[in-house]
Amino acid sequence: MRTTFLLAALSSLAAVAAGSDDQCFGYTPMPSVSTYLGAELQYSTAQRICCNNHRYAEYRGYLEAPEVDLFGKLDPEEETIFYDSVCGIPLFIAPRGRSFEEFKAESLKHGWPSFRPEELVSENVIIHDDGRMESRCLTHLGHNLPEGGVDRYCIDLVCMAGEPLSTGDERAKILTLIDESVLEHEELNSTEYVSSAEQYSGKTSNALPMIIVGVIVFASVAFGAAIYYYFGMRSASKEGSENSSRQWEEVDQESATLESGSGVGEGSIN
Repeated sequence: MRTTFLLAALSSLAAVAAGSDDQCFGYTPMPSVSTYLGAELQYSTAQRICCNNHRYAEYRGYLEAPEVDLFGKLDPEEETIFYDSVCGIPLFIAPRGRSFEEFKAESLKHGWPSFRPEELVSENVIIHDDGRMESRCLTHLGHNLPEGGVDRYCIDLVCMAGEPLSTGDERAKILTLIDESVLEHEELNSTEYVSSAEQYSGKTSNALPMIIVGVIVFASVAFGAAIYYYFGMRSASKEGSENSSRQWEEVDQESATLESGSGVGEGSIN
């Protein structure tokens, strides 16, 4: 019974983490993701995180791994446009409203590229009520984790390591399936663009509570199983001990009967 409950609980958590079948409209990240800005990104990670997932992320600090070194490859004197890894629409323009060093420091502090509302291409990104973020192409991006009373978008590098799509790329079909309000690369004037994102949307991630719930469920099941095993073993041991005692009592009674029948009794030795 407890094993069934454990499996059900773990299955529920896995279902929450798993993405839906329509993520990325059924497509996969563009191959160029693996050589983004001359870095060496893991394509398998991009495919798993961006198109088959709603909760998990690349490992913390991936952006500063030796083979990646994101901020060593960005131009500190220029704003950088970050594009969706699957459909190539612009997602962020950074740094904006702060210095390159501030952008870098905040990102390295948290372990993932971190953006602020003024850096968001708001027409192209959806922030769900639970803080989960995805592009209008249904590519998983990360989560909104406000800090200092302002939204902070914690984003997986592999999911924004794209480039504008060429007309011959089959992924360009995605652009015909999404709303016309989406800004494509050709329509974005980055120097004049102003994001309409709210400074504090109130849409915050419940990832941590879900992790806590998962840990509590797992701990509760494990504790229950341990208690069940402990008392089950004690009960089995006690029952075995009682059976053994009964067997010895029966042996003693048989011995006493045999001794009585042979005429050997107290004080009869002499």
